[in-house]
Amino acid sequence: MKLEGKVWRYGDNIDTDVIIPARYLNTFDPKELAKHCMVDIDESFAPNVKEGDIMVGGRNFGCGSSREHAPVAIKASGIPVVIAASFARIFYRNGINIGLPLLEIGDAVEKIKAGDQLRVDTATGTIEDLTTGDVFHAHPLPGFVQDIAKAGGLINYIKSQKD
Repeated sequence: MKLEGKVWRYGDNIDTDVIIPARYLNTFDPKELAKHCMVDIDESFAPNVKEGDIMVGGRNFGCGSSREHAPVAIKASGIPVVIAASFARIFYRNGINIGLPLLEIGDAVEKIKAGDQLRVDTATGTIEDLTTGDVFHAHPLPGFVQDIAKAGGLINYIKSQKD
């Protein structure tokens, strides 16, 4: 998948309780979750994020509880990919399950700033910062993970394999 969008930048150890606070977990409706995504650390995110914008975080993005609501809220906000120095493993797996591509680029993430315009190719792992001219390389997503993302998540992917 080739994607392009504006960066919403966050730091290290962004936990799932910050991505979607527990007080909003009385629903699993993705659109409702998106309304409260990142509200405790960035009140401007939910009302201003645009379809196709890209979320960038630091180390250990998605740590904390294993709630699947967190990547669901991000994806439902219109974010098609999250880039970070590293991801908490359960968040990474939940991202795959719901079809949200996650790319790790280590310390190079520090060069990406809020508001930068990125072009991302999840098939090759290439990330171009169109604002600065920097190019970063993540491990490309394995083919089956790309297929899951294209299908919109693991459940849709499995259903498509039965046909």
